[in-house]
Amino acid sequence: AIGGVQALAAMAYGLIDGHMTGRTWAAGEAFSLADCAATPALFYAGIVAPWGEEQGALGAYFERLVARPSVARTLAEARPFFDYFPYRELMPARFLEEA
Repeated sequence: AIGGVQALAAMAYGLIDGHMTGRTWAAGEAFSLADCAATPALFYAGIVAPWGEEQGALGAYFERLVARPSVARTLAEARPFFDYFPYRELMPARFLEEA
């Protein structure tokens, strides 16, 4: 099941990477609702099917997202519930540790 998800994710990551090349945020130069919507999808998809170094624009975008104070706070508040995520063992340690 995960193999099929990874193939679909790779295709989507290519599209997102192309879209994000030369951009700061998804819908323009300001952080917006589009970025808020993208954050959880990228967070969980990146755990199940991590993107590679070849998706540099996507990776940089995700790092900008998780560096936002509001996103960092949301992740910190969600940390106690990560135990219920079915792929917790795949979650990067940086999201499991207290800041």
